[in-house]
Order: sequence, then structure tokens, then C-alpha cells
Amino acid sequence: MTKVDRRIIKSKKAIKKALIDLMSENSFDQITVQNIVDQADISRKTFYLHYLDKFDLIDKLIEEHIHELREICDSASEENEVVSWFEYFRDNYLFFSMMLNSKGAPFFRKRFLEFVIEDIKNGWDITLDGKNLGLSEDVILQFFGAAYVQVVEWWFTNEMPYPPQVMEKQIEILLERNLE
Repeated sequence: MTKVDRRIIKSKKAIKKALIDLMSENSFDQITVQNIVDQADISRKTFYLHYLDKFDLIDKLIEEHIHELREICDSASEENEVVSWFEYFRDNYLFFSMMLNSKGAPFFRKRFLEFVIEDIKNGWDITLDGKNLGLSEDVILQFFGAAYVQVVEWWFTNEMPYPPQVMEKQIEILLERNLE
């Protein structure tokens, strides 16, 4: 097992936090690498040691969160539990609210939608008979994936008006009513 240098962890954490903090004030397009290094109180050399540019940084940050969500799904399915993404969303409120509300991060919304669609496809039995007879699986996945992303966005925009458990349960009921 390789030993992780604490300085690397600390630098990456400061860089990510700086980007999120800056995105709460500016659109991603307006943020420069210089803004990020100033906010993180690191050198440009340190930034470029870890990331190619601000786009590489945002891509890696997005993939980190998608990976964490996937881990939650995997551990929930192993233990036969309901997935609680909303607790993760709440715990990472600043990141998700900035990503979903920022006009400069449409690639996050697209990546998140792809992930949600993949999860619905793998986690729900989409029967194409009965009430879904004649419907395309692709259309069903796009419809419910977009609806899920929109509900998450609404939840953040309205400052989480319901607890994570309530959101999770209501979405589960809606998916069960309409997909199975």
C-alpha cells in the first residue's frame, strides 16, 4: 500500500474548496486559475502539479462526487437497503447547489443526469408491458432521470425544505408507482 502525502491531500482539498467558494460568487467561466490559487493560498506550481487547468479540476471534482454516489448505491444494494443520496446531497450542499445552480457548469448537470439514468436502468425493473406497454425504455429513462435531477435542483434552490429521508421516500414511491 502506498503512503499518501498529507501535503497533497491538504493542497487538493484547499483547491477544491477554493473553486466551490469562488463559484458561489461567480460563474465558472469568470473564474481563473489565478483566482483559485489566490483563494486556496497556494502557488500556481502547486495547482499545476495536480491539475491541467480549471476544467480538469472541475471534471475531477465532479467524478469524485459521482464515484461517491456510486459507492453509496453499491453498498446499499449489498445490504439490501434503500439508497440515501439526499443525505449525501445535504452533506455536500455547497458543491451540489453550486453545480446545479451555476450557469458555468452544465457539464455537471449532464454528467449527473447520465449517472441517474444509469442507476434507474440498473436498479429498477422497467417492465414494458402493462402500463408501460408501447413505451420506449430510452424515453422512460430520460423522463424519470430528468425528473429526478429537477427534483434535486428544486430541493437545493428551495434550501432543502424537506429532510433527506422524506425526499428519498417520496421519490422511491413515485418510481415504484410508475416503473414497476
